[in-house]
Amino acid sequence: MTYHYYGDKNADIVLIQPVGDHDLPEIENEVADIKKLTSVDFQLIAVKVDDWNRELSPWNAPAVFGNEGFGNGAEDTLAEILTLCSDKSKNYYIGGYSLAGLFALWAAFQTEKFSGIAAASPSVWFPDFVGYMKENKIKCDAVYLSLGDKEERTKNAVMSKVGNCIRESYDLLTGQGIECALEWNKGGHFKEPALRTAKGFAWVMNGR
Repeated sequence: MTYHYYGDKNADIVLIQPVGDHDLPEIENEVADIKKLTSVDFQLIAVKVDDWNRELSPWNAPAVFGNEGFGNGAEDTLAEILTLCSDKSKNYYIGGYSLAGLFALWAAFQTEKFSGIAAASPSVWFPDFVGYMKENKIKCDAVYLSLGDKEERTKNAVMSKVGNCIRESYDLLTGQGIECALEWNKGGHFKEPALRTAKGFAWVMNGR
């Protein structure tokens, strides 16, 4: 893993975002979008993972497209991310897009370190994840969820469940008394990921 730092290093708020090579070119645009959406000072640390499907997956799962399945490296990834969150004077938020959004959600079930979660188009179709949410209690107070309004319109049998999964996730979280937003964005999964993630971070930072 490598770390890429953006924004104000002295800010009281630190945003943590797992990213892949495909995300890095857009992070500066995402930071600019966050600044348009909030007046709160922040630092963003982009944590670049090397094996997206392994390092961000909470448990093993078969491939849903192509031949590459999912590993169970999330625990190790979270352990490393938590080393970035040692300053008790700061508030830490974690978020991400797609599988990184799922990782952020899962992380909030493991630790109380994060004040809020920005899960943009998260892969909540991931096998057994909604069941995991039903059986466990999240450890933060605010969760932002979003999905593209065309994402569930896919012929892929697993991924077509994403709409129902995110609706159920929202209902589960609000039922637990968590302050939660579910925003529907226009388009499919690959439309404006940086802006969608920025909106999530801005929501949790702005105190909703």
